[in-house]
This record gives sequence, C-alpha cells and structure tokens, in this order.
Amino acid sequence: MKTPVDERLLREARTFELKFRCEDCAHFAVDGERCANGYPVGPHRARPLEGLPSLEFCKEFELA
Repeated sequence: MKTPVDERLLREARTFELKFRCEDCAHFAVDGERCANGYPVGPHRARPLEGLPSLEFCKEFELA
C-alpha cells in the first residue's frame, strides 16, 4: 500500500515509533537480507522518510 509522506506521517512516525521496515518484520531473513515470503525488499528497507514522495507498506508485515 502506498501512502504519501507528509508532515503528519513524519510527526506520527516519530511520536509513535512507527515500525514498517523489513528490518522490523518477522518475515525478514537478516542473514540473507531477503523476505522469507519472497516479496521484494527494496521498497521497504531502512532509509529516512524525509524526502520520500511516498512510502510502501507491505501487506505481509508482521511485527517481529
């Protein structure tokens, strides 16, 4: 799901310590740096939200 990155999202991500990156997901295989379910990890890997036009949330995300 794509969500626009705006000031509200940035503020709420900081305030509530939003977790949404592959590295925070139970399905992320750290040793192989890949998704155990076979989904592409490029759009979901750790990088700053500031400057991104949108953020892709993974439908398989499960908090580790």
